[in-house]
Amino acid sequence: MKLIKAKQLVTTTNSFGWFGAKYNLNIYRGCNFGCIYCDSRSSVYNVGNFDEVKLKDNVGGLLEKELSSKRKTGIISLGAMSDPYNPYERKYKATRTALHVINKYRFGLNITTKSDLILRDIDMFKRINQHSEVIVSLTITTMSPKITRLLEPGTPSTKERFAVIKQLSDAGLYVGITLMPLIPFLNDTWENVKGIVQEAARAGVKFIYGGFGVTQRKGQIEYMYEKFDRHFPGLKQKMIDEYNYEYSCGSKNNLYEPFRKLCKEYGIVTKMEDIVKESKEYIKERQVSLF
Repeated sequence: MKLIKAKQLVTTTNSFGWFGAKYNLNIYRGCNFGCIYCDSRSSVYNVGNFDEVKLKDNVGGLLEKELSSKRKTGIISLGAMSDPYNPYERKYKATRTALHVINKYRFGLNITTKSDLILRDIDMFKRINQHSEVIVSLTITTMSPKITRLLEPGTPSTKERFAVIKQLSDAGLYVGITLMPLIPFLNDTWENVKGIVQEAARAGVKFIYGGFGVTQRKGQIEYMYEKFDRHFPGLKQKMIDEYNYEYSCGSKNNLYEPFRKLCKEYGIVTKMEDIVKESKEYIKERQVSLF
């Protein structure tokens, strides 16, 4: 594990209301889950070898300095660039250190992962949820075990992720799914989306936020297409013929309306503004004040 000297950990977000986050926090640089579609491989981010995980040095000290000096609290988003629960986190516990500081200075939290290691920190989520929003999401892209292993080779299975969601839900946390990306001609089928929504309802999710397509940037697209050629013969050419190297490749299968309708039947929230609003109802201090 290489350590990176960092002057700053927290940045103000410009992600247009992503889970209500005011700040972004990336503790690790790079990720070894190997998801072949990951936008963070894009050369615009200048990460270099994205498969090599590096840890920013002195996470606790830097975060203490930054959060203690901010005039206003807000939701801090973890997991935007690299998974905060990569395998190295078991040893280094940098994400857990950050959660302690976030709780100390009474900030809110949005955290996204594909890892079952998130269960280790249920106690910290509950502490933060005493005073602020906690929005926990697991990324799920497909119900197919075969496609999961090829798309996301280093991650827990979809079945294991649903089991994690169930435990987080049973713990009383506001938990849901980031359903993205849905890659055209691969996992952007109604059968796949319907299966995920139905299993999500059984697991007790409160929200599903969908992204029905995939992005293509320099640095990312070359890696993704090379893996397509290896694992999904013909997919690369279909993508080129349909999208001609466009940045945003939205699914042509008109999935959003049936997805939204099915989620509504199960009482699952799908709109970002509703997710943010509903998450506030889980804050314990807010609950007490209502009575």
